[in-house]
Amino acid sequence: MSSGAPARPQASGLGEGTLLWLTAGLMMLQPLATDLYLPTLPGIAAYFDVGVATVQWTLSIFIATFGAWQLVAGPLSDRFGRFPVVVAGAIVYCAASVLAMLAPTIEVLIGARALQAAGACSCLVAARGIVRDLRTPTEGARLLASAATVMSLAPLAGPVLGAYLFVAFGWRSAFAVLAAFSLLLAAAAATRLRETNLRRNPDALQLGPMLRAYAEVARSPAFRAYTLALTATYGGLFAFISGSSFVLIRVLGISAVAFGMSFATMVAGYLVGTLVCRRLVVRRGLQHTVCAGAALQAVAGLAMALLVAGGVHVPASIVAPMFFYGIAHGMIQPPAQAGAVAPFPHSAGVAAALMGFVMMVIAALIGFWIGASFDGTMAPLAYTICAASAASALIAFTVVRRDGDVTAHG
Repeated sequence: MSSGAPARPQASGLGEGTLLWLTAGLMMLQPLATDLYLPTLPGIAAYFDVGVATVQWTLSIFIATFGAWQLVAGPLSDRFGRFPVVVAGAIVYCAASVLAMLAPTIEVLIGARALQAAGACSCLVAARGIVRDLRTPTEGARLLASAATVMSLAPLAGPVLGAYLFVAFGWRSAFAVLAAFSLLLAAAAATRLRETNLRRNPDALQLGPMLRAYAEVARSPAFRAYTLALTATYGGLFAFISGSSFVLIRVLGISAVAFGMSFATMVAGYLVGTLVCRRLVVRRGLQHTVCAGAALQAVAGLAMALLVAGGVHVPASIVAPMFFYGIAHGMIQPPAQAGAVAPFPHSAGVAAALMGFVMMVIAALIGFWIGASFDGTMAPLAYTICAASAASALIAFTVVRRDGDVTAHG
């Protein structure tokens, strides 16, 4: 299968560079919404005088809403097209960021985060649909890896920028930056994006056909294999996102700025992983790339658990293994995303939605667990990440290896 010329370039009028940067920008909305304000979580808890479990709701409600809304956003993009879903999503995200910035109570902040998630979700689901509209599975995986490389700049700089913003202007400043970025992205999408869904499904939003479409997607062995792989790798990553600020800042006593640097170390690993993925996926295919990443991930998770269990209670016991976990995540995520939607060229929105729903619901449950299990030690975080990495390897070397061949759907 060639990875050179676009599969259906005539469908969009989008240049390669425009497609890459718009996809990356739309993908950035979700990590920016979490990573930019991570260093402020302890500060938000202190500002509103609430506990760790309560402030964790600002993360968990975001992920839960993000997951649930995919079941709506996918059919919307199949029915009305990718363009209106992208533009509307970016505008909702902007408005929700302004509401979060002005939130007078923790309850309003939690509600604003739910709206923000719906906007980010709409953009991401439509972006995945655009890639499936225009690219074969291998080409799509390579494009997503390239976009992920660009997108990784957001979580790489986000925690560091968020820490400096928090120190200089307080926690509300992070949401001001999110509002400005999403407004610029909405303007860019409205002026540069062209509709790519040329075979819209008029029945996509009818309950009966929608349920049948989701059932058809769920019956696909390849879909299940790659969705499980995504769920496992993102579950461990979200455990780190949810709990690392409290472990590193409260338990180990590092500063907010130092936390931003520590978080950026994991993202740097992710950046390396996407670069490896771009080459490996073309040479060896989706399945081999996912398995290679999962093997590395299992080693990283086990190393973290052993360090913590052995009493090595220093920031490096979390940060160093997460660098390699990030590499593995960057190798697994793009091919797994492409593989999950590959069997469904005419219902890519539905497939992307169901994939994201499963992934985000499990991540939200992990977020609840991290908040509830926080006991002032490093153990719950480290052991949860280890469990997720073990699940990632098990899934990759069983169902992905067995059911992950999607070459016939190119």
